[in-house]
Amino acid sequence: MLVFLGAALWFFATVLLHTIGPMGALRGLGVPVLYALVIPGTVPFILIGRKLARLPRDRTLLGVGIMTGTASLLDGMVLAWFPSIYGTDVVGAATAILWGVGVGLLLGVVMNKPDRA
Repeated sequence: MLVFLGAALWFFATVLLHTIGPMGALRGLGVPVLYALVIPGTVPFILIGRKLARLPRDRTLLGVGIMTGTASLLDGMVLAWFPSIYGTDVVGAATAILWGVGVGLLLGVVMNKPDRA
């Protein structure tokens, strides 16, 4: 389940970046805005992943690690074999996905809390 969710997250991010890249989101002032929006935009994916995988709160980081690991692997494969999937700004899109992976892992650490008894 978590591998599927990680692939779905990567796919969603790829489609989004392919769409907004030509609008300037991956260049200049668009980059800090995009990176800032990734932070609150990642939280729902973590909560949905935790719920669908039925993970307790103290296993949040494990779930996020599997999801972001899957997204990272897909990112690497696309960069190696199908870079045009990312549109005209391959580096900008790939770094945005890498940023999202880092944000996801950091949020996983923050949201990984012991279950209440």
